This record gives sequence, C-alpha cells and structure tokens, in this order.
Amino acid sequence: MSHQSSRALQKYRNEVGIRFQLYNSLFTSLPFHRIEKTGILLSLLSSNCEEGYKKNLSPIRIIDEFFTRHTSYGNEKDRTDLLFRFVQYLERQVVLFDALEDAAFKEVNDVNGIGTLKHIESEVIQNNQEDELAKKLRDFSIRLVLTAHPTQFYPGSVLGIINDLARALADNNTNVINTYLQQLGKTPFFKKKKPTPYDEAV
Repeated sequence: MSHQSSRALQKYRNEVGIRFQLYNSLFTSLPFHRIEKTGILLSLLSSNCEEGYKKNLSPIRIIDEFFTRHTSYGNEKDRTDLLFRFVQYLERQVVLFDALEDAAFKEVNDVNGIGTLKHIESEVIQNNQEDELAKKLRDFSIRLVLTAHPTQFYPGSVLGIINDLARALADNNTNVINTYLQQLGKTPFFKKKKPTPYDEAV
C-alpha cells in the first residue's frame, strides 16, 4: 500500500470510522423503549454469527443458538419482534454512517486532485492546451441517465435528518447531533405505499 493511500485510509478511519463508533454509542443511550437492550443484543448476535459461520452452522441454527444463549424469548412473536428491532437499529446505523461520510467528504477526498475538473483545468493551462480542449468540448456530449432504486429510497423526513445531521457532524456540534439522533430514533423509515419514480428522483 502506498504512503498516500495509507494516509488517506487513516484519514477515513479518523473522520468516519472513529466518529461512527463514538456517535453510534449514543444510540444505546437514547430514551426509547428497549433500544439499549437491542444494541447490546445486536452486538451479541454479531459475535454469534461469526462463531457459527466458522463452525459451518446453518443460519437457522445460528439464530436459534443466539436466542437460547442470550435471551429468554421462547415464542416466535417475541423472536420476530427482536429481529425486526435489529433491522430498525441497523437502518439507523446506516443513516448515521451515510451522514458521517457526507460530512467528511471534503476531508477524506481530494476535491481538487487528479481526475477532477479543477485538475484538468490546471493541466490544460500549464500545457498551453486551451485550443485543443475547446475543440474537444465542441464535439463532446454526454447522455445523463438518472436512476433510483426503491431499496435505496429514504422518506423525505429521513433525508432531511440525514442532511441536517451531516451538517451538524461537519460542525462537530454534539448537542445538535444528539438531537438529530433522537429524531432518527423516532422517525419511521418505511412507507405504506411504493414510491413513484418522481419520489425516487427528487
């Protein structure tokens, strides 16, 4: 690994990875019904999955062993409820991670480096190639295709929180971050009706 890519990876770990661990721990302290237990049990499930995978256990056996070893849930309804809470918890972790990446984008990416328009402009000027670039741009065209996928669709309320959370993370404003994490914990992520193509594009 080159020194530059090693430095970039460390920057990413500092700006996104470590901060994710820090702010993710706030989820376990949110004042919502059974959320602390959910976070702890999810961590235990993760360990159980790793161990079970190494032992070549089936997914059903891994889940059954988790429930037997770490919970008192005996009936299917309670088990399904906990698994659903895991999904909800993970959804919120993904949103936090997305917001951290958005907030750290300029820190972890060289926005003026190789491959950017700023870099190309600099190269063109430095090599006195303005005429060649102008000629190329006269014939150049692109066909822009925007796509969206329903599984990557967040409701507008969640997108608003992601945007505001990313801003608060960039400003390193812990009180505001905590407020947005609380909103995230209370905001539903699913809609009862399928989004329209317009909803997905907006």
